[in-house]
Amino acid sequence: MIDIVKLFAALAMGYLIGSLNTAVIVGKIYGKDIRSHGSKSAGLTNTLRVLGKSAAVFVLAGDIAKGVISCLIGLFLGVSFYSGEAKDCVSLLAAGAGAVIGHNWPVYFGFKGGKGALTAVAVLFMVDWVMALICLGFFVIIVALTRYVSLGTICATMLFAAISFIPVFGNTLYFTIFACLLALMVIFRHRENIQRLLSGTENKLIF
Repeated sequence: MIDIVKLFAALAMGYLIGSLNTAVIVGKIYGKDIRSHGSKSAGLTNTLRVLGKSAAVFVLAGDIAKGVISCLIGLFLGVSFYSGEAKDCVSLLAAGAGAVIGHNWPVYFGFKGGKGALTAVAVLFMVDWVMALICLGFFVIIVALTRYVSLGTICATMLFAAISFIPVFGNTLYFTIFACLLALMVIFRHRENIQRLLSGTENKLIF
């Protein structure tokens, strides 16, 4: 019973921290609602396009920080699950998932947030840095070849979900559920980008 309460606490605290949408906050400081400009996404890429590099740096730091802080809280709560030799801190997974949900649907900003990719990357590094490096490398390759940040994000997210099934990483069923949930959220939030990619109207990243 105590573990269940801790899991709900981890999810709730992750959500509340994740709801501190950095792009919206930084946009207000710059005098703009980032959700009304550019792609209307409250995330790093749109901040870079609309407000420039200095604002994007703050968003980068903030989105990473809230993912890390949420996961540290989940790790501190220490609810773990064992399956043979595999072990996962499920309170860490719950807090990380909560942070991404909060970023996407922030309670403080009318449930209109970003697409969760950057916060998800921070969470991924906290839960399994090896998987994170593999997915990050794949993301960089896709973006370098196509210049589509959205395509790189979607492909890397799908790769994360796929490799979560590989036993060599030593994760439990809960980790696989977490990975698939994370992937579904990120892909769902990129559904408009997918439509633009298919129609050839998606914005490319200018190096």
